[in-house]
Order: sequence, then structure tokens, then C-alpha cells
Amino acid sequence: MSDFETLGLRPAILKALDFAELTTPTPIQQRCIPLALQGHDILGLAQTGTGKTMAFALPLIHTLLGEHGKPNGKEVKSLILAPTRELVNQIAENMRQVIKKTPLKLVTVVGGVSINKQITRLSQGTDILVATPGRLIDLMDRRALDLSAARFLVLDEADQMLDMGFIHALRKIAPALGTPRQTMLFSATMPKQMEELSQAYLTDPQKVQVAPPGKTADKIEQSVEFLGKEGKQSRLRELLRDHADGLTLVFARTKFGAEKMMKALRKDGFAADSVHGNKSQGQRDRAIAAFKSGDIKVLVATDVAARGIDIPGVELVVNYDLPNVPESYVHRIGRTARAGREGIAISFCAPDEEAYLRDIEKLLKKKLPGSREFKGPSLAPSPASKPRRRKGPQNADAPLGKPNGKRGGKPQGRTGKPGAAAGPKSAGGNGNRRRRSGGRKSAA
Repeated sequence: MSDFETLGLRPAILKALDFAELTTPTPIQQRCIPLALQGHDILGLAQTGTGKTMAFALPLIHTLLGEHGKPNGKEVKSLILAPTRELVNQIAENMRQVIKKTPLKLVTVVGGVSINKQITRLSQGTDILVATPGRLIDLMDRRALDLSAARFLVLDEADQMLDMGFIHALRKIAPALGTPRQTMLFSATMPKQMEELSQAYLTDPQKVQVAPPGKTADKIEQSVEFLGKEGKQSRLRELLRDHADGLTLVFARTKFGAEKMMKALRKDGFAADSVHGNKSQGQRDRAIAAFKSGDIKVLVATDVAARGIDIPGVELVVNYDLPNVPESYVHRIGRTARAGREGIAISFCAPDEEAYLRDIEKLLKKKLPGSREFKGPSLAPSPASKPRRRKGPQNADAPLGKPNGKRGGKPQGRTGKPGAAAGPKSAGGNGNRRRRSGGRKSAA
């Protein structure tokens, strides 16, 4: 008898879980599922790798199976929002294991792939829509779907959606859904803005917390090494040689840096690939599939992958660049020690990253083990003051909102003197300089 049966789930779900060899619910699932089945709004907090997806997916599927009739054309019965393409795909993959032999239809919509194909699929109606906010807004603007019948809303990794500027998209999406509705919000961290988000979109929610916000998995062996730029390069290669038989995930701060690092590693003979916002959806999917199968041993990624990679075999996580948002550290290292396994997380700290390390240790409420003396040459002097912490993701993978940081000052190119000629105007802007329109491609 499966322990899931005691939670009151339908026989079709229990059969699918048994086939997938999932018999024992995790703590977050044990506490969330009964509350969700009773119709409560849920605020779920748990560290990464603890089974949050099934905590909201199973009660959602249970409820939908009890409804009669197929969705009408363009109609969406339930909506799950996630910040990245990788996380959308991961959620969909887990849910399809359960709904495979049921009449329920699941559709995913993300940026980087044909929107016309997505419009075609949505035209037939769907029971479960898993989407990134950016692409969903595009589809809403084209009137490609009808959210008015949706009575279920799930926000997964909601704190990252806040970091990536999705709050503006959420303000447009939520009013389009039907009411009354059940809303479930899940996250591994609990910044102040999350409390405000829950107050705005949840009604008398049941708070389920199975670990303190920001707490990392107990089975992750964490450490920090103080290195200059050249020291980071040589130490990374040393670690990759020491862990040649396992899978290693390396985090870089920028898309350019991740791509450059991947190419350098390939040149040195390492089987490596990269995942970041400049890669197409197909490229990202192929890289993750190759990493999961072991065809490549090293995956270099920006924070776009920190919450969308669920690969039990990741043995080592290397923070080549420390994140400037401390909560991102929790999600990065949570890619190892999945599903009760053990893992190793090693962070490199350059002289100009010490303030980021202090913020991380403040969140963790402990100091990371490791010598505090810098090793190897450093090309960056220690700053006199703490570097400014920017809001949002540091790798510019954010699909919506303004670019990271505020663009200060007036456009350059004028003399500043009264009556000074500004040059002939053109369709591109003042003078011959083309002003950026902000029409960046969605990373989600």
C-alpha cells in the first residue's frame, strides 16, 4: 500500500505514482496535499529538492479529474507559472508521469520557440497550462487563450519571479483568471516581498514550512575558497579533473562569461556545454539532456538554470562567480544532493566579491568553511566600499521589465550648451545614434 493513499488521492493518481515508483510522500507533500484537497490557498516554503512540484501537482490533478467535460476552445482550466523555460519543462515532465493515462491535457508555453505552434495547441483548450509569464503575456495580447475559466493558480519559485521583474506581468495575468480560485505559492526562500505577494494574491493561506527559509540541504558539503581571477581558472580545472567521473554544474555571473568559460573548457579537453539566456530553447534542452545522460560531464550556466535543473546525478556545484542576490546561492547549490543524495558545493570568492559572501553567510546564519586567505594572483583589487547590490538577476536573463540597474544620466552625444546642435533626427533617434527600444528577447 502506497503512503500516498492515506492522503486521499484518486486511484488513477495512486496507480501512476506506483508505476513511477513513488510510494512515500516527502514532508512538504504530506503537509500540503491534504490542505490543498480541502481547497485552502497554500504558501509553501521548503528547500530545493524536497518535492515541491508534486505537492501542488497532485491535488491539482485530483481536483481536475473530478470535473466533467473537456475544456472549450482556448479555455484554460488551471495555470502554473514558473520563471524559466527549464523549470516549466521540469514541472511538465513530472506532471505528465501522473496524467499519462488520464483524459487531462497539459500544454507548456515558453519563449524561444514558435508562438504559432503554441497558439494552435491552445486553440483546442487545455486542462493544465504551465507557462513563463513573458510568453503568456504575448499570448494574452494575441487573444490566443481564455483564462476566465481557470480556477487554480500556482506560482512556483515565486521569489525568483520577483527578482526577475515578473511582478508587473503577474498584475496583468491574475485579474484575467476566474474567481473564486485556489492559489498556491511555493518557494525555497522567503524575502520580504514574498510576504507582500502572498497578501496580495492569496486568501487566508495555510503556511507550510518544512525548513527555515534559505536553509540549504543538510547533505550538501559546502566550502569557500578565496581566489583571484587566474586562481579561479586553474582551481576549476583541478576540481573537474578530480571529479571527472561525476556531473559538475558550474555557475557564472554573465551569459558572455558562461559561454567563454565553456569554450575554454572544451579547448582543454573537457566535455562541456552551456545554458544561458542567449541560447535558444532547443540548444538549452539539448545541453541539459546531454548533461542528464552523462554525454557531457560539465554544464556551465547562469542563474537562469539555478531552479530548472532537477538531475539527481549532479555531484558537484561550483560557484565560479558568487551571486549578488544571496537567495540565488541557495538555489544554485540545491542542484546537488537531490532526492536525499549527498553533494558538494564549492564557491570561489574574489577580492571584489567579499560583500556578496557576507550577504550569503548572513542569509545562511553561518560562515562557510574555508581559509580566508587569498590564493594566487588577483587581477581585481579589493574595493574600498561594498559593491552595490542590484535588484533582479545578475546575468541579465530577465525576460520582462527594465534592464538590471537604472540607466543613469541623459543620453550622451550632446554638447550640453544652450542651442548646441543635436544632429539631424532620424527614425533611430536623436542624431545618428539609435536609441535602444528595450525590445529584448525573452529569456524565459
